[in-house]
Amino acid sequence: MVVFSHTFILLLNCLGLTVAAPAASNHHPRADGVVNQTSCNGKQYTYQQLAGYGLVPSNARDAFGDTLGGYGSSIVIDRKSWRKLKNGTYTGTLYAIPDRGWNTQGTVNYQNRIHVFAISFTPSPSATATSPPNLHFTYESSTLLSDPTGNPTTGLEADPSGGLTIRNFPLLPAATYTGNGFGQSGPGGKRISIDAEGLVLAKDGSYWISDEYGPYIYHFSKTGQLLTAIQPPPAFLPNRNGSISFSAASPPIYDPDRPLIPEDPESGRSNNQGLEGLTASPDGRTLYALLQSALVNDGGPDNPNRRQSRLLEYDISNPSKPQYKHEYVVTLPLWTDPTAREGRQTKVAAQSALHYLGHNQFFILSRDSGAGRGQDSSTSIYRHIDIFDISSATDIKSAANDATNGSIASSTGVLEPGIKAADYCSFLDFNVNSQLARFGLHNGGEQDPGLLNEKWESIAVVPVDGKKGKDGEWFVFSISDNDFITQDGYLNGGAYRYKDESGFDLDNQALVFQVKLPKSADPS
Repeated sequence: MVVFSHTFILLLNCLGLTVAAPAASNHHPRADGVVNQTSCNGKQYTYQQLAGYGLVPSNARDAFGDTLGGYGSSIVIDRKSWRKLKNGTYTGTLYAIPDRGWNTQGTVNYQNRIHVFAISFTPSPSATATSPPNLHFTYESSTLLSDPTGNPTTGLEADPSGGLTIRNFPLLPAATYTGNGFGQSGPGGKRISIDAEGLVLAKDGSYWISDEYGPYIYHFSKTGQLLTAIQPPPAFLPNRNGSISFSAASPPIYDPDRPLIPEDPESGRSNNQGLEGLTASPDGRTLYALLQSALVNDGGPDNPNRRQSRLLEYDISNPSKPQYKHEYVVTLPLWTDPTAREGRQTKVAAQSALHYLGHNQFFILSRDSGAGRGQDSSTSIYRHIDIFDISSATDIKSAANDATNGSIASSTGVLEPGIKAADYCSFLDFNVNSQLARFGLHNGGEQDPGLLNEKWESIAVVPVDGKKGKDGEWFVFSISDNDFITQDGYLNGGAYRYKDESGFDLDNQALVFQVKLPKSADPS
């Protein structure tokens, strides 16, 4: 096992350097210490404080010799493992998925996997900018994913047409590759393509994973073998030239100019905007999956029209025969991009994570893009964990809405008459600099290691009391997806070395927020 415990200390003041002031957040802590409070359908939520920070270095490697990157795509903390020790430290087991491997310069033949970490967290009420991180990760193991026949899966972009046909499975997105799939010599082959974005740990130790290529939901055994694939309704399936086309305009690194006509699907999920969010009810019998943003047929893929995301609900009481039960609309928030030209400044805060809270309410991580460590802009405008409630939302599940080209909104993203979206409530802002500064972090300002990364894509919720959280006090963990960006990268069992052309080393940053939930809340 390898322990990652990296002390981050700001030296700027000691060196007498002056830096630009980080961007201010709209939320200012109140006199009672509360950062923000929100009421959503009569239920009160309180953001109390940023309670923790940790990281895993960008050049860390897993048991197979590959860079341990991107694992903020989705996380689960096993509640059965969560303990509060007598000295006030918390311990637990965290499961995490990287998405499709290093892909900033083209997709590669990275075998999808699930990482396991032991975590240790000691709250630091008096933390300052020079305090060391209080959240530590011990890497334990990784499980590689394979298809039903035992062949590895891949992060390579799916072929523009066709797929892989396996008995008792729907047509599966697949990549036909040359050489070893990294631009080097090899026999070539064809593998199921998965861009893993959502993770649920089943009670029997198996895994549910949502992806963007399909966009599908996959059920894997605890050893990583594919057991079941859920194909969503036809309205979700990407179509080009009259047939299913799983390509996401993310060509392989060895063929960056591979043609794709048209580049955007004519219906179905937009490129790289698939089932980004996945969560389950606490009893493990119901699965929810949420699109990152609107289907092409509902106003996607362009801003600001791509607001109307669809939420799917499945009964997985019998995991070998999932049953599609309900479908709802979640209208995503808007933000204003000050760097965009006039007329293009209004954009959608696409969602990156989902977590069930009980009683028809969910956490949702909605954020901007293009701002943070390693980006042209250092100032994020919208980076939130918000809440939505489907109690009074219209169930849009119907043959017409779910058919190929089925639409529930206009091309400009206006919902059809009679459809009520979920109630959406703004809540927890990552970018509150008065909170970030307690751990030497910031939003906006210099491109230094304390600047938050761009992509925050995960949510895990555990009780402060270390038991059942009946007092309503909870910790919310979130980890960034660093896109495997490092100058000391390894893939293909350590045989393929790379340096990201950005020139950056992006550590995998992690934050812990302390919140108070309604006492009726029952987070998964």
